[in-house]
Amino acid sequence: MIVGTAALILVLSVFNGFEGLVKSLYASFYPDLKISPESGKTITMSKEQLEKLRSVKGIANFSLVVEEKAIIQNGENQSIVQIKGVDQHYEKTSSVNQHIYSGKYNIGSADKPLLVLGIGIESALGTIAGNDAHPLSIYVPKKGGSEQFNELENIHSDTIHTAGSFMIQQDFDNKYAITNLGFLKKALNLNDNEYSGIEIAVNSQDEVEKVSTLLKPIFGNAYKILNRYQQNQSLYAVMNLEKWIFYAVLCIILIVAAFNMVGALTMLVLEKQKDISVLNALGANQNLILKIFLSEGFLLAIFGGGLGMIIALVLVLLQEHFHLVPLTGGSFLIDYFPVQLKITDFILVAVTVLLVAFIASWFPALKASKQEFSLRSE
Repeated sequence: MIVGTAALILVLSVFNGFEGLVKSLYASFYPDLKISPESGKTITMSKEQLEKLRSVKGIANFSLVVEEKAIIQNGENQSIVQIKGVDQHYEKTSSVNQHIYSGKYNIGSADKPLLVLGIGIESALGTIAGNDAHPLSIYVPKKGGSEQFNELENIHSDTIHTAGSFMIQQDFDNKYAITNLGFLKKALNLNDNEYSGIEIAVNSQDEVEKVSTLLKPIFGNAYKILNRYQQNQSLYAVMNLEKWIFYAVLCIILIVAAFNMVGALTMLVLEKQKDISVLNALGANQNLILKIFLSEGFLLAIFGGGLGMIIALVLVLLQEHFHLVPLTGGSFLIDYFPVQLKITDFILVAVTVLLVAFIASWFPALKASKQEFSLRSE
């Protein structure tokens, strides 16, 4: 019971640590709320809607963005990227600028745009962002090009310098390049009021749902208003599924421990036959005998589970402060296993231990209560 309980707490704590780390990394790129089209690639924003958006209480800032696939080329090296055009407020709705790996965060202007690349794209292009002497070539599809493909009519080509590169998480580092909103809108041939979406930062995480409710009357059914969880729903669902699968697998350890408990209580019943006979002679009924042995099982679970929790708590606190168990490989953002304690995990494990103890104790206790004992010696 000690080993099983400690293992459950430790594994759940590690999952909590990795979950918190991943969520913090995704929070660096994804906004608190995002307004995007229900269908199609772009939304049309009127001045009236923008004014109403600015007046919504709880919004700290918002950024207008445009996204599209593009090809970036550096000599013989090229990479297909998701290019993202952002305005000057983007630094206040995301923290990409806090994860700069080389160079600096600078998107330039509509006339003289600059690129901020993910380090994966920087590596694929064979360039050093912010230090390249020669500009990169960029190709983006125009909106409303001719039905018969024509490079001049369907593709906008240009040259662009890099300002820096960022490193957040592989999904972003290998996919995104950030540039000036005005430049990208012009390259895509979008109208002045056309955007791919609006990214919103709220004052407090407690206000996300409230702000989302206030936004719905402004934009109507033609727009989707997604919180951070909804923007990454598949990721969070997989993370939760993995956690519960490991929890189920580790419960097998407790079940194995329960077999030991069954054996220990069965031996106890055999050893205490005379004592049970004395209790029967004094008037103890079957329910009392049953309760005695059930209590014995619960005591084993409480002491074993409690000691296991204390051991796990000490190990987790040591890992948090001294990073005793390292992450090998050298390619991670951190060099140790992240851990995080949650009171809900302790409650879940405690309930699991008591449930397993009850099932393991029930059969020996039931057998003891139904046996006929006699004080006569043969």
